[in-house]
Amino acid sequence: MSTRTFAFVAGLLYLGAGILGFIPGITVPPPADAPPLVVEESYGYILGLFPVNLLHNFVHIGIGMWGLLAYSSAAMARMFAVSIALIYGLLAILGLLPQAHTLFGFVPLFGHDVWLHAGTAIIAGYFGFLAPPEVTIVRRTNTRTNNVKVYEERPRL
Repeated sequence: MSTRTFAFVAGLLYLGAGILGFIPGITVPPPADAPPLVVEESYGYILGLFPVNLLHNFVHIGIGMWGLLAYSSAAMARMFAVSIALIYGLLAILGLLPQAHTLFGFVPLFGHDVWLHAGTAIIAGYFGFLAPPEVTIVRRTNTRTNNVKVYEERPRL
């Protein structure tokens, strides 16, 4: 899978998760012992597992749209992957800290979100830092001499 494909797939998944967070029945109410939030609008658990609220859903939609836009070029896709690795790595760590696992009362980051964010960070880290850069084969024809030059072009980051 290329870094561009990762950006596209991650974009679709996070856009879908953001939309699912607004659908009753897929998102169930939080249990009585769930941590309280300042923003309780749309507070629930997607599939009864992943805690979300209104702000969390909007973040998922924004990340999803960013991924779909990043698919347009290899450099943008790599920047998306690096950014997602760092952001979701930080969110996974915050989800483990009792003082910050609700992002100070605004966004739930606890429970199953911790491993989901950590997994996203690891996968994005691979595509952002370790995956080989994509190579584009460019063919240029000199219209005056009809000479054809073929060379590899690597994206600039």
